[in-house]
Formats: sequence, C-alpha cells, structure tokens
Amino acid sequence: MSFEKDKKGASVKFPPPIVFILFMLIAYVIHYMVTIEVGNMSLILYLGSFFVMLGFAVLLVASISFKRHQTSIKPWKPTTQIISSGLFSYSRNPIYLSFCIVTIGVGLILNSLWVTLSFIPSIIVIFYNVIQKEEKYLENKFGQDYLLYKEKVRRWL
Repeated sequence: MSFEKDKKGASVKFPPPIVFILFMLIAYVIHYMVTIEVGNMSLILYLGSFFVMLGFAVLLVASISFKRHQTSIKPWKPTTQIISSGLFSYSRNPIYLSFCIVTIGVGLILNSLWVTLSFIPSIIVIFYNVIQKEEKYLENKFGQDYLLYKEKVRRWL
C-alpha cells in the first residue's frame, strides 16, 4: 500500500464506542423487562465504579500514546506508524479493552447482569466490523513489521 494513497485508513464506517453504547442501551431495556441483578448492591457499586475509572484510565493512556506517536486514534483515518510501547506492548487493542471494562463497570453500577454482559455482543461486532479491517489494513501498510508485532503482542491481554 502506498503511503501517498492511504487516505481512508482501515475504512471503518462508524465510531466503535457507538456499538458499546447501543448494546448497553438495549441491555438496559432488557433489564427492565427481565431484571437479573448482579448481587449485593454496595459492594457491586464500588467494584463497578473501580472498573469505570480503570477503563477510562486505560482509554486516556492509550489516547496519549496516539497523540505522542502523531497518528490518528480514529480507525477511519490513516495510521502513520505502529504503536508498540506502553499499553500497546501488552495488548494490540487496549482501547477496545477499555470499552469492555467501562461496560462491565456500568453494568455493575446499575446492578444489571444484562448491561454487564453487553460487552460480549459489542466486542463480537467490533471484532468482525472493525478489528479485522484494522488488522488487514495494518498488514497491508506495514507488512512484516506488523506481523512481527502481532506475533509478540496478544490481541487482548
């Protein structure tokens, strides 16, 4: 892939956080139709709050990495380089992982098993509609460098 012709990035058509928000909303509606609570509310509330803060912290750190490396965080824009340091040395997808962590935290805060588990359909949609496109794009653009990175670093953790 020519760097000059790279204007679309991975050709992802929508912002990935929207998927997580939509599935959380659907799960919240289901929760009111068929309520299944997670457990003891006081402990669950603290745990959920911890997960939300952790997820946003991971998102912030990953976002700073994109800024430092002067490449776009948006999957529909071109990537200028592979980020393989910091969180990206442990996970190829720390941002999507942060969305999962936040979703779990929100579900715990709401004491809803449905919302807590809504990260599962979200990540399936993200995998097939975003991650696969991103990985193909990065393989085409960076070739062996990206393949070596994929070999060293897991997709999630």
